[in-house]
Amino acid sequence: MKLGLISLGCDKNTVDSERILSVLAQHGAEHTRDLDAADIVLVNTCGFIDAAKEESIEMLLDMSRLKQEGRCQALVAVGCLVEQYREELESALPEVDLFVGLRDMDRLIPELQSRGLLGEPDPVHPGDRTLLGDLRHVRYLKVSEGCSHGCAFCAIPLWRGRHRSFEVDQLVAEAQRLEAQGAVELSLVAQDLAHFGRDLSPRADITGLLERLLAETTIPWFRLLYIYSAGVREELVRLVATEERILPYLDMPIQHASDPVLERMRRPERRESLLSKFRMLRTSIPDVTLRTTVMVGFPGETNDDFRALLDFMEQVEFDRLGAFAFSPQERTAAADMEQIYVPSDVAQERLAELLELQRAISADRLEREVGMVRQVLVKTAGPEATGRTAGQADDVDGITRLHGEAALTPGSIMQARITEADDFDLDADVLGEIRPAPARGQVSRSAPERPRRALPVVPIGLEGAWGR
Repeated sequence: MKLGLISLGCDKNTVDSERILSVLAQHGAEHTRDLDAADIVLVNTCGFIDAAKEESIEMLLDMSRLKQEGRCQALVAVGCLVEQYREELESALPEVDLFVGLRDMDRLIPELQSRGLLGEPDPVHPGDRTLLGDLRHVRYLKVSEGCSHGCAFCAIPLWRGRHRSFEVDQLVAEAQRLEAQGAVELSLVAQDLAHFGRDLSPRADITGLLERLLAETTIPWFRLLYIYSAGVREELVRLVATEERILPYLDMPIQHASDPVLERMRRPERRESLLSKFRMLRTSIPDVTLRTTVMVGFPGETNDDFRALLDFMEQVEFDRLGAFAFSPQERTAAADMEQIYVPSDVAQERLAELLELQRAISADRLEREVGMVRQVLVKTAGPEATGRTAGQADDVDGITRLHGEAALTPGSIMQARITEADDFDLDADVLGEIRPAPARGQVSRSAPERPRRALPVVPIGLEGAWGR
């Protein structure tokens, strides 16, 4: 049976989707990117904010046409939106054959088997994560599931449960398999990387995991995404500052910078501690890129609160910043603050003003890059070749447009001189190759092959992807 899969939402969802494909492949499913040729179409939904919910529903409606026009025998919806609104979706979308939430993923395989769409597991299947996107050299490693923070606006703990770390050996094995598939950049993701390992026995932490990954792979770029500032420890800062293979890039969502708003949000830090932490990082890590996420229009946010956030942005000068307006999520503490909701038009006006300020900050910081020589990971080749520097994370940040006579291959790392900058992107002249792209299915190593531990064929399956 041929399986088409659409993954919506964040890169953590992408990891879940690739793990799903791997497990289903052991039962005879053949992944296809041609959805019209798929016998099963699976949509991994997102329910984080209203726009994501709408996108998920529209995608399910769009995919329902394949049951009428194509060979699709089963349309399946899984993930966050299903966990949150299963009953409503079952009533509103009869075109969908199967809804599977985060807490009952063990139903997926038996349900598909009962419809004759999957077979019994193949014990010799390699269990490699199936590449979902187009860039085999850019991969993600999700190190934990769930979240134990109690942020007032966030429903993720309600859907995905409390924080649970995956075993270090399993993660190292998965990273090795991703390297064998051609991974050049591996981004570590979780709801909060700083919480990794606290629940394991023996206890572990993100610094120790990074040290294992550095020792047991030769992946040249490791990137850290989504780490609470309160959990950034001295030993992690020292490792990022001194280890060339760990990119000097930290994605630390603060959500706001006004103490009254942070308190209502139930965030762990306050303005002065945040400011101190970012100043320390600028001082301690050469060329560090700081990314954050902020929210405007949270219940009770006054104009003074908003101005305090803008002032904080000007002081820190974040290199990258994502922003969105508050959207109430059912069963969260913020949903009960309706009496102090900020009007939608006011929130949108604040969002526009904030993004304009960040545009100017970004343009100024990128202008400082002009004349610098940087490593660039090639994304696309050809007349309009592009890549990314260490300060540009895939998909969420800008790009570097590459110029010159050098032959480029996606996945290679080049040395390039920055020549121009605009608000969010860079231009660079290619100077030469530092590391070639690995051949498909081969590991490109600059060190002898290291011994591998005897580990399970599929280290993290459906239950491990989302847990209970």
